[in-house]
Amino acid sequence: MRRRPAITLAALAATTALALAACTPPGPTAGPTVVLADSPSGDVVAVPADGVQRAVDALPGIVERVREQVGVPGIAAAVVHDGETVFSDGFGVRELGSDAAVDADTVFQIASMSKPIGATVVATQVADGVITWDTPVTDVMPTFALADPWVSEHVTVGDLYAHRSGLPQAAGDDLEDIGYDRAYVLSRLALQPLDEFRASYHYANFGLTAGAEAVATAAGTDWATLSERALYEPLGMTSTSSRYADFLDRENRATLHTVVDGEFQAVYERDPDEQSPAGGVSSSANDVARWMTLVLGEGTLDGEEVIPADALTPALNPHAFTGHGGPPANRPSMYGYGFNVGVDATGRVQLSHSGAFVQGAATNVRLVPDLGLGIVVLTNAAPVGAAEAITSEFVDLAEFGAVTRDWVAGYGQALGHYLDPAGDLAGQDAPADPAPSAPLETYAGEYASAYFGTARVAVDGASLVVRLGPDGGYELPLTHWDGDTFAAVPTGENAPDGSLTSVTFVRDSAGVAREMTIAFFDANGLGTWVR
Repeated sequence: MRRRPAITLAALAATTALALAACTPPGPTAGPTVVLADSPSGDVVAVPADGVQRAVDALPGIVERVREQVGVPGIAAAVVHDGETVFSDGFGVRELGSDAAVDADTVFQIASMSKPIGATVVATQVADGVITWDTPVTDVMPTFALADPWVSEHVTVGDLYAHRSGLPQAAGDDLEDIGYDRAYVLSRLALQPLDEFRASYHYANFGLTAGAEAVATAAGTDWATLSERALYEPLGMTSTSSRYADFLDRENRATLHTVVDGEFQAVYERDPDEQSPAGGVSSSANDVARWMTLVLGEGTLDGEEVIPADALTPALNPHAFTGHGGPPANRPSMYGYGFNVGVDATGRVQLSHSGAFVQGAATNVRLVPDLGLGIVVLTNAAPVGAAEAITSEFVDLAEFGAVTRDWVAGYGQALGHYLDPAGDLAGQDAPADPAPSAPLETYAGEYASAYFGTARVAVDGASLVVRLGPDGGYELPLTHWDGDTFAAVPTGENAPDGSLTSVTFVRDSAGVAREMTIAFFDANGLGTWVR
């Protein structure tokens, strides 16, 4: 299974040079200079006095231009500044072929933007003394385990929210794709190979979900109920939920659109309940604006303390390197507890997170605490960089008074690989003169995997089919490729249009198939089933 790098604005920004030039009139020592301003965090580059207002005024035009240029069906955006929502609106349609317009209350699936929102839920429980960021997960869930017993004993809620447990990229996502529930996925994390504990960073949805599950267990409820009770209701986020069923019940909701044959199409539905803390929130631009105001207010909203700052601010500080700079001139990028944390070209801290479903959603939130400024962009289309381009242009205008580069092209190039077909056979032509397979009955039977469970291979007419998952509901029809190798089209969130994988059998000396390896599921060496 292909592992995609996490979609993180901080990681991309760390390697992106921003043009910044402010010149004084010529003089004896004239040259490029910048004007510095005082900030609680030290000297920063001064922003234009009317920068934020100019950015807000320009935002509708930016959104419409990017939407047309990229072809995204619908977008909602909101801006908060100094404790107030100063902009919120919708653009385009909820679904292609429909006249139903997007507005600021349209509910979108926000994918991994769920992580910083979920971290805020955790902060409420830290404030209430239910748990701490440093609580070992096994103190609450004694059966939780990773591959290393010492790590299992010491990994904390914060470690999992910072993606520094050592779990590999996207650990467990493959199990969700084939139909397993959260409990099963978490129980199989112990079979995943581990990288260095607290010295590595790998973006793992189900690692973070395990941390959230510990918090909900300590609180004596489930995660979706805890989120609703501790955060959404107190903030008046009436359109927000961590349950997919609630999203489906909203009349004013956006439909997912993925890319098929080069065009956006409404093809899939995505139920992310099993990884709800990491990717299962649905919300509106107006609701997210409430949350942004809370975070920028360090836990205060409408003049009232909702979360004490000392419970929330740990999430907003860096705890892991998401990318080392390499050459010493390059800025590193960092991750807090559910938040990207970076320093931009003006010297200001930015908090951010993107979210994406290849099946049809892309979102981005960016906060500039020094300016009391935040912007969120929600889209109902697969990740092509539109959300990040809009927020980047907006922040450029606020901080520099001008757009510093072609962000649409930059993010389009940076994120384009998310829509590339996956699998070792993708884009390949079948052999012109393949070796024959054995009789199909030779391969039929049940194969076992401690990680993936049972695989059932059956003869279906003149071909084979592999059935995976808890009820055999994930089917891979096989097409002969060469000898004991067959081809299959994987499906799910991690298999964009055009994906193709090999399914290879190994036969014993008697000619009976004893092993089956599906390359798409073998990124971490777990994709082999044994009869």
